[in-house]
Amino acid sequence: MGKEPESLKIALDSLGCKLNQAEIELLARQFAEAGYRVVSPSDKADVYILNTCTVTHIADRKARHRLRLAHARNPDALVIAAGCYAERARKELARIEGVDFVLGNEQKPYLLDFLEESGHIKRPTSPANFRPASRTRSFIKVQDGCNNFCAYCIVPLVRGRERSLPVEQVVAEVRQRCSDGYKEVVLTGTEIGAYDYNGANLAQLVAHILDETDVVRLRLSSLQPQEISPQLIKLWDDRRLCRHFHLSLQSGSDEVLKRMKRRYSVSDYQRAVALIREKMPEAAITTDVIAGFPGETTEEFEQSYEFCQRMEFARIHVFPYSPRHGTQAVLLPGQVEDRVKKQRTQRMLALARESNLNFRAKFLGKTAMVLWEKQTKGVWSGLTDNYIKVYTKSNEDLTNQLQPVKLMEVRGDGVWGEKALPRC
Repeated sequence: MGKEPESLKIALDSLGCKLNQAEIELLARQFAEAGYRVVSPSDKADVYILNTCTVTHIADRKARHRLRLAHARNPDALVIAAGCYAERARKELARIEGVDFVLGNEQKPYLLDFLEESGHIKRPTSPANFRPASRTRSFIKVQDGCNNFCAYCIVPLVRGRERSLPVEQVVAEVRQRCSDGYKEVVLTGTEIGAYDYNGANLAQLVAHILDETDVVRLRLSSLQPQEISPQLIKLWDDRRLCRHFHLSLQSGSDEVLKRMKRRYSVSDYQRAVALIREKMPEAAITTDVIAGFPGETTEEFEQSYEFCQRMEFARIHVFPYSPRHGTQAVLLPGQVEDRVKKQRTQRMLALARESNLNFRAKFLGKTAMVLWEKQTKGVWSGLTDNYIKVYTKSNEDLTNQLQPVKLMEVRGDGVWGEKALPRC
């Protein structure tokens, strides 16, 4: 590139899961510590890197759109597609105008070295000047890969088999984030409940982090219902652990779960929820649901819908079934018509909105600790530990402040709050 190294702008972008966010955050840290200028993905950058997702055809479409947009924003930019979509369909992405490199998941961690060693960028001579991003949550990868091979899921084919990072490495990364000023750390992976390093499981990893770091808030990403145990739940005696559990459901019908090759039943799921709520009645339980899985009958969909009603989820992420080449589900009989999938998705989305509204309304009049993240058009937003988005107006700079806030009114996708007055 003709530009001076100090003036090169590097934009890093991500689609999909929290694991992708953790990986792109780590890459941003590597580039910044090497002295490069890391900018927003919406800026006109000299190098644009997208960590792609391929869980659904919609994720694929979003990736293609963002890559084309980056090229249109700066036709001279070096555009790189990395991650899961790149792993699954390298040639397809390479055909997109403006895309210079397509790198799979194994190549992704060495992206900085690749660009420097191939001569595409030159390391700045000025000293490293790393500054953490303005966001107040940091995502840390503790595990990668999956051994489950659910019938619909492409992830094991693009992420590989399960492997976990050393306990000492994770603890050191959490300490580093605390030192950088982050108030909340999110542990993430493809299947963090499968964490296993030299005999240490997820509960033991979390115990090490709580014992050996000054983390203010610790949040876990997605878990499976069969991974919820009394040993794990007991860790929430420490209030630094966020009362938020994302438990993938996918279907509330036992027959559909069997066809999906999920490793739990509806009653197993219900027991996991009961165990959480017995310990933490105010915990947020969020989930994923697939509508229109092959062979799903009207009765099975109604079972799923009614189960979601009973569970009173804080949030439901709804996805129409998306065929992924190479998975078992594409060969199953009884593929559901797109029209029916759309109808079922819309019904489930309406329930998701109702459930989310009901969950937020339960906390009106109560005071919660809110970690303020950013200001948009004069309004601050932040999160409670149980994942309620809170808004307020303030002339103060609230960035990264953890404050008691009285929740006053359901508004938009969150709750309007007022800073709680100290007690006399």
